[in-house]
Amino acid sequence: MSTTTTIIRVDQLDCAAEEQVLRKAVGGIPGVASVECNVVTRRMTVTHDAAASPAMLAAMVRSVGMTPTVASPADGTGAEAGADCGGTACAPGDAHGAAEEDTRPWWRKYGLFILSGLLAAGAEAMYFAGVKETSPVVIAMSVASILLGGLPTLKKGWIALRTFTLNINFLMTVAIVGGAVIGAWPEIALVTFLFALAERIEAKALDRARNAVKGLMAMAPDEASVKQPDGAWKVTISAEVSIGAVVQVKPGERLALDGVVVAGESSVNQAPVTGESVPVDKKIGDKVFAGTINESGVLEFKTTGGKDQTTLAKIIRTVQEAQGSRAPTQRFVDNFARAYTPIVCVAAVLVAVVPWLAFGQPFYPWLYKALVLLVIACPCALVISTPVTVVSGLTAAAKRGILIKGGVHLENGRKLKVVALDKTGTITEGKPRVTDVQPIGGASKDEVLRIAASLDALSQHPVALAVVAAWSGKRASVEAFKSLTGRGVEGRIDGAAYFVGNHRLAEERKVCSLEVEAVLGHFEVQGKTAVVVASATTALGIIAVADTPRESSVEAIKSLHGLGIKTLMLSGDNQTTASAIAKTVGIDEAKGGMLPEDKLAEIERLTKEHGDAIGMVGDGVNDAPALAKSTIGFAMGAAGTDTALETADVALMQDDLRGLPEFVLLSGRTGAILTQNIALAVGIKVVFFALTLGGWGTMWMAVIADVGASLLVVGNGLRLLGWRTGPAATLGSNKGQSPA
Repeated sequence: MSTTTTIIRVDQLDCAAEEQVLRKAVGGIPGVASVECNVVTRRMTVTHDAAASPAMLAAMVRSVGMTPTVASPADGTGAEAGADCGGTACAPGDAHGAAEEDTRPWWRKYGLFILSGLLAAGAEAMYFAGVKETSPVVIAMSVASILLGGLPTLKKGWIALRTFTLNINFLMTVAIVGGAVIGAWPEIALVTFLFALAERIEAKALDRARNAVKGLMAMAPDEASVKQPDGAWKVTISAEVSIGAVVQVKPGERLALDGVVVAGESSVNQAPVTGESVPVDKKIGDKVFAGTINESGVLEFKTTGGKDQTTLAKIIRTVQEAQGSRAPTQRFVDNFARAYTPIVCVAAVLVAVVPWLAFGQPFYPWLYKALVLLVIACPCALVISTPVTVVSGLTAAAKRGILIKGGVHLENGRKLKVVALDKTGTITEGKPRVTDVQPIGGASKDEVLRIAASLDALSQHPVALAVVAAWSGKRASVEAFKSLTGRGVEGRIDGAAYFVGNHRLAEERKVCSLEVEAVLGHFEVQGKTAVVVASATTALGIIAVADTPRESSVEAIKSLHGLGIKTLMLSGDNQTTASAIAKTVGIDEAKGGMLPEDKLAEIERLTKEHGDAIGMVGDGVNDAPALAKSTIGFAMGAAGTDTALETADVALMQDDLRGLPEFVLLSGRTGAILTQNIALAVGIKVVFFALTLGGWGTMWMAVIADVGASLLVVGNGLRLLGWRTGPAATLGSNKGQSPA
């Protein structure tokens, strides 16, 4: 039976407790195959068959006291767009889904909650002043405090009890009921208030992570100035602008859509999309991106897609999807929490009854210790630390033009030992130009260029484009054209067969005379790419093309070496040319004459030798097999390139290899913070377990410990939002180092 995917926004999905309830309730519906929850985006993704309708899913969410907003069922890819719009297809860049801002005055919003705290504090003060915990006044004040401030907690606790879901609400409810049984009314009132306060503070902290993604959404304006048939300009909602429309953007304005410049010149700040720190000059024919800022002249551009098809929208969609993929540390923490909570509950029961039954100890003191243990047992800090840290890292990277497609890649980046790199368009500019044309056997330069340009006009390879650009005359008609992957092209001109290809193809076609070999060797030693132009039997000439290395490549390779990562260049060019380029930029080793299948085989060899610690950098098209096989595939210059965004694990949006060591540094920093958070969350629990068993722990101390741990790990994870790094080469070999 076929399955579909429904995405549901759940307004109350703020921590692991709600996630547990949803997984248990919705996962139990017949026909549901899987339930995935994303606390940061408050979204639940349900894979199900026809036996479970979206209405049934929503009804189950409501039955556990939460509010669902259901998207239209989709095939697993399209539901995201409508997830916050009740089924309507909104653009991924729209900042939907947040609850409407509460504009009431503070005393109306928080008055009852503040009164709850005052009543709890008053009851506790009366107890310390000598009034009995069970006096009518103290009980009345405590009950009033619990009802005013802790009613939502009690409701969630009741749902947890009813579904027997072992989460913090379950533990807190048991502790409150147990406290009432032993007459500790002031303390349970204070505990309830502190817990409710902790939930509010934690929700605010999580909102900061959510707002970071929302900030990406707000980069593209909701309106655009669109040219009308009569030549006038009309302000139109950007979601309604059709593809091919001409949009005008004035200095200081943000672009609402992607497009190609058709009039005007200006400099554009592309930092919001690519992370580039310097504005880029734009002229007619150049691509522009939604969310970028026009700085000087007036630009007119023709749109190339709708609002939900912009590069910025794809970035946002990728970041949101990446948040939902669980990183290795998060999977470990989730598995640990599933086993840890039941174990602690059993331990609390044993603490309550064993001293009483086995050793004749008073029951109430040990019951109290057991209740304190239940409060301490909450794994919220441990569970929430990982998604907050990961989303902060993903968002920080996106702001710097590094698009990471999952927490697993963000974590694994620091483990890289070897990085293999394509040459053209990765290490080099990818914009080669013809430097030499050497005829062979009496052919003229013009004839060699004309044949080569005529054949190459049907190819999109960078070298072919350079050859076509070098010929200004009329091109010949080509028949029976064929692209020879990794070698060149061939076809028939005026009835005769010709080919244009690399050294390897020339050898296969047996046209490599001593003269051809000598000319090829001369160009290759200079680091130039040389192609042979030949008929079916004879070489007619050799064309040399130079593709200069990017200035940033030298710095990037030096930085990778500083991080202890070996580098290897895999190029389709011959070995001599590949070695010359590799030496220029400082790469450890170069392998030339590599076809796509050869690059794949090399990545497989490296994986066997070094394990899952191999990176591959390419253009996301010809290198797709190697990118897919590597531990982490990096696509260069992904801005505006669908294939690169789809095939790579990490996309470097600005055509700059320096993003690669930055990614490794961010991965190291993320790993360090995840380790710190686990140590904090577990360490605080251990300390308070010891205090409780020693007789010094109280329930309100346990709540404060739980609150403190949650706030510490959330705050620590949010530090990544401000992550920055200088030139990576100066940061030493510590992959986790950052001056932030």
